[in-house]
Amino acid sequence: MSDWLTRAAPIAEADARDAGAAQVALAAANGRPLVLRGLTAHWPLVAAARQGIAALAERLAGYGQGAPMNVFTAPPGTRGHYFYRDDMAGFNFRTERATMPELLDRLLWASEQADPPSFYAGSTPAADFMPGFLANHMLPVDAPGAIPRLWTGNASHIATHFDQSDNIAVIVSGVRRFVLFPPDQVANLYLGPLNKTPAGQPVSMVAVDDPDLARYPRFAGAMATAQVATLDPGDAIFIPSLWWHNIRATGPLNLMVNYWCDAGARSSPLLAFAHSLLAIRDLPAAERAAWRTWFDHFIFGDNAATAADHLPPQAQGVQGAASPERDETIRNFVLRGLMGPR
Repeated sequence: MSDWLTRAAPIAEADARDAGAAQVALAAANGRPLVLRGLTAHWPLVAAARQGIAALAERLAGYGQGAPMNVFTAPPGTRGHYFYRDDMAGFNFRTERATMPELLDRLLWASEQADPPSFYAGSTPAADFMPGFLANHMLPVDAPGAIPRLWTGNASHIATHFDQSDNIAVIVSGVRRFVLFPPDQVANLYLGPLNKTPAGQPVSMVAVDDPDLARYPRFAGAMATAQVATLDPGDAIFIPSLWWHNIRATGPLNLMVNYWCDAGARSSPLLAFAHSLLAIRDLPAAERAAWRTWFDHFIFGDNAATAADHLPPQAQGVQGAASPERDETIRNFVLRGLMGPR
């Protein structure tokens, strides 16, 4: 671990072996990250992981072949750091299709190699790719609207990124180190392209373990806010929406299950942000300042939700209170605008 990371603040922790106490601790976190030690120590797969990689792979294969999934493969020199190529023209890994048993065979083979390639299958819905998993691996705390998703591979290092939804991540096997930064550190993280990302979300260009402060000097500000925790099998972590997180996984077969709460229940703010780059960022300064007042009044202000109350409800249109009808009206309004005049 980099020297600066050894001095970073630890993420708050709670003993989560009692499900009721874990739920209380999670509610008390109130938008702050929280490590839940021992939350899923009772899971059968966690017990299998304690017996070694062969026992774990056999147990995993027994939960069903499932559908083929996307598997990232990176050559040995990358050390599992899934990222851009040096020229930024592409990525340092390739994507293939494999079932869970096929991936497990590759991981067992790789575990016997001195310098193996890295294999990684991320964000795979358990019901589709390992259907037998759900029956006896229930999350002991509430995760509204969440679909259990599997993250399976050997050693990997996932660049600093964020998720739109609150996230509960459970470690089943291997060890994972989490480095978290608050949402307000976006300017200090030096983001890569928003529209060309390794796995969906924009990522930081800064190598957390060995930051180049000459090239990325503002990252020193992010370092001062970082929180760090290392999780073992049976542990879990709550990562609030929009908190940046960098994840390093170790072990020949590392398995994590995550739960994005209410994922997909709302439109993506990132898409609205991207459209603002097109529609607002390059306007003259006076026009940008004028539009800022619109955003403050209708979006970010304390009274934004009541900004259209002077209109009768049937006349509020896109400015009205949230409802399925209002949402559909907004989508149609935006689509017509994007299509341009006819």
